Amino acid sequence: MTAVRAARGFSFAGFVLAIGSAACFALSGIFASALISSGWSPGAATTARILFAALALLIPTLVMLRGQWSRVLRAWRTILLFGLLAIVACQLSFFVAVQFIPPSLALLIEFMGPVLLMLWTWARTRLAPSGVTLLGAALAVLGLVAISGVLAGGALNPLGILFALVAAVGNAAYFATGASQEHGIAPLPFVGLGLALAAVGLGIVSAVGLLPFRISSSPVTIADAEVPAAAAVAGMVLVSTVCAYVLGVAASRRLGATVASFTGYSEAMFGIVWTIVLLSVVPTAIQWLGAALIIAGVVTVKVGELLRSRSSPRVGSSRRTTRNG
Repeated sequence: MTAVRAARGFSFAGFVLAIGSAACFALSGIFASALISSGWSPGAATTARILFAALALLIPTLVMLRGQWSRVLRAWRTILLFGLLAIVACQLSFFVAVQFIPPSLALLIEFMGPVLLMLWTWARTRLAPSGVTLLGAALAVLGLVAISGVLAGGALNPLGILFALVAAVGNAAYFATGASQEHGIAPLPFVGLGLALAAVGLGIVSAVGLLPFRISSSPVTIADAEVPAAAAVAGMVLVSTVCAYVLGVAASRRLGATVASFTGYSEAMFGIVWTIVLLSVVPTAIQWLGAALIIAGVVTVKVGELLRSRSSPRVGSSRRTTRNG
């Protein structure tokens, strides 16, 4: 009962953390596009993002893990999945996908991760989501479709679709592994370990030439202002990576993987906000409709989860009684 009360008590805090994570992630597109426009390759921008984020968290991670390395050994599978599937595979697959299909379509497919996660949970537990949860998922997906601009048309190259689906699996793995907390590792060192693994993976891929690596010292333009490339890298690393991942993992542990993943759809909404604030680009009416649908969908998914949790306490109680008996 204490754990249940604590989870409910942290529900609002979880939403705040999830929204903050989405807002930080949404800024990555602004920073990355500015770097790419100034001469950086997408692979170089991604590698710099992950490498410097891992270095930024290195000391705090080592300090917080002092005397807890046995927990790390027990959680090696989860950490490996987080670093290599949720970060490396997701990032690389997306960049490969956009070489064959429009970025809006690739982003839409990648953001099917929460749906894949819900289906995977359904198959693993054999407990079907409630009708309310499914309705919320449908509303959120429709909102994402509207915001992405896919309705305007786009090529359907099979290879691009395939890599985008791999990115979607990585997206689902991010929320699934982030929500896991049986190992007892706090969110910050957990993210630090995952980013360190991801940095090694991206470094190897870049070193063997599988990932085009090109950087430039030219200034970048953000919000009509010219700033040093180092400033854009710093923003991408500290805000869109360190803060985004740590807040996201902390949110997943409070909300659960399903609700946290659908709350992550608000990243697309914040993408609209940042383009208005920083780029002075006003969204279309259908994009505003999409934002409203995402909000409605996320709220509906949460309501569905709450209704299910209230209707199944007896099941949990009987399971505990059986174990104790």
